[in-house]
Amino acid sequence: MLRLRPRSLPALPARLALLAVLPLALAPLAGCTSSSSSATGGGTATASVAASSAAASSAAATSASASAPASASPAQPATTPASPAATTASPVAAGGGTSPAAPEVFLAEGGDVRGTSVFRPACASGCGLSGDGTTALWNMTWTAWTSTQASGAGTEKIDDCNPNCAAGTLHAVAVRVTLSNPVMVCASGKGTWYWTRVTFTWPNGLPAVFSGDNAPTNPFNYPDVTAQQATSC
Repeated sequence: MLRLRPRSLPALPARLALLAVLPLALAPLAGCTSSSSSATGGGTATASVAASSAAASSAAATSASASAPASASPAQPATTPASPAATTASPVAAGGGTSPAAPEVFLAEGGDVRGTSVFRPACASGCGLSGDGTTALWNMTWTAWTSTQASGAGTEKIDDCNPNCAAGTLHAVAVRVTLSNPVMVCASGKGTWYWTRVTFTWPNGLPAVFSGDNAPTNPFNYPDVTAQQATSC
């Protein structure tokens, strides 16, 4: 009878020794792989941190630039001075001080400031110039009446006082008149301006009766009004 012989196996201690050596053989490979992976991972992380830092710096710079207020140019002050108000040489207003508007100047009929005073009159009923009624203006049209002078044209009626002024004849002649030399007169604490001179021009001349010693006075002055002149009231 044939006998089968069992196959011989390595001894147990040898097998255990093989298993103990195998991890030692694989360890260098595992360390290389781990080192390589760590190096790769570390490089990637470093690059990522650098990129993040650069992005943060750029964002901070952009934010600082955006938040910095724009320097506004200060408004330039006006360099042209205001033109000074023009001053007009005009008579001082009643009561003293300078009036913003030129005062009105009146014609005192007959040279009497206590009588009738008129302003730019039409003289439809006559405006007596002399106190005795020997000369008067009629139907006047004034082309100017300011605080310094008045000019107008109309008719003058003049008494020839022949044989005397009470019995004389009135002659109506065309006339141009200029009123001038205004002065202020005080009455009851109030100042009023009056003309003190009347100058005549007769464009068509005068009748022959008004010649020589009988020629009308020209210019005609009001000395009594001038004598009452005041600078303030």
